[in-house]
Amino acid sequence: MTYFRELPSILYQSPLSTRSGSNEYVEVKNLFRRVKLRDDLKNSVTYLTNYYVKDGFRPDQVAEDLYGSSNLDWVVLHTAGIVNVRDEWPLTSKEIYDYSSTKYGNDLNQIRYYVTTEVKDSSGKVYLPKGKVVDSDFTIPDPTSSTSTLNPVGGVTNYEYESNLNEDKRNITILRPSYLDLFLSDMRRIMTYSKSSQFISNRVVRTENTRNTDPN
Repeated sequence: MTYFRELPSILYQSPLSTRSGSNEYVEVKNLFRRVKLRDDLKNSVTYLTNYYVKDGFRPDQVAEDLYGSSNLDWVVLHTAGIVNVRDEWPLTSKEIYDYSSTKYGNDLNQIRYYVTTEVKDSSGKVYLPKGKVVDSDFTIPDPTSSTSTLNPVGGVTNYEYESNLNEDKRNITILRPSYLDLFLSDMRRIMTYSKSSQFISNRVVRTENTRNTDPN
């Protein structure tokens, strides 16, 4: 089931100059009819699962892997909260390298910032966690010695920075397969029209005819 196939339709008065009369309509998909993840699903970890996107995996491949159908790629994107696939979906390793090379040029391996490395005391307890952004000359007392200091700092290059951001995008949270049918059922209900003056069927509505006096 593809997303756009499930969208209901609207009959609009034909804007074409070649229309045969005032009662001629064109059918278009109602793009304003949006599916929404139920709040009780969205706000509960019970219904969601963490998924790591492998290098080179596309949304349709994730859908095939998790739900057994590549046509459900829109479920992956929607429940993961991804709107702009180009910017929010992880690039491949080659793509992130090419992107970084183009962006930074000769500064690709230039240090962007510094972070702490892990330091433990003599008992093996973590004295300083890794990954804290610090200045290059950051120092701490040596936990294993009362007379010395340490400079537990490592540099992060521009390329490493972009790679880390891309790696973060690989960890997405999406709907568990066991709740897929419930989600699709809700989606079809939302996509169904209720009775109104424009009602044609539960899948089609028609706009008001404003051309009753159209000479064509």
